[in-house]
Amino acid sequence: MNNRKTYFLSALLLTISVIVLLFTGSPLLTTSLTSDGSVPLGTFITWAGMISLPLTIYWGIKELRKPSSKLNRVLSELLKIIILLGILWVPISYLLAGNLSFTFSEKETFQGGQAAMRWFWRLSYGIGISAVLIVTTFWISLLFKKRKNTTH
Repeated sequence: MNNRKTYFLSALLLTISVIVLLFTGSPLLTTSLTSDGSVPLGTFITWAGMISLPLTIYWGIKELRKPSSKLNRVLSELLKIIILLGILWVPISYLLAGNLSFTFSEKETFQGGQAAMRWFWRLSYGIGISAVLIVTTFWISLLFKKRKNTTH
């Protein structure tokens, strides 16, 4: 098995595992990594998913790694931005929340407050939704490409 397939299968397995853990509400997510309970394992499990989802798409679709059309170049660049945001998810989220459990309160200040919480959720959902939109756009473009090829 070549490296690309290994990377793809590893990222896919990690993505599926994280999705299952998140949707089942696994107790692993709330397992504390510190004695004071301030750092849940779920933070790092979710972080792995934030990185592995777009990487699964990147390693799974050659045209998004080495694009040959203008649309695919745009999708490829957007995917790379999503991968970068996935990598930076914990540092950005920490800056927003002020803690690694990503809890927010009714504070008047930005960090840890309601405005920061809205940005946290936009970032968190944005990574996943954007990755899915990129792959969906790619698949739709394939349908139009096939239709164009069959009509000529």
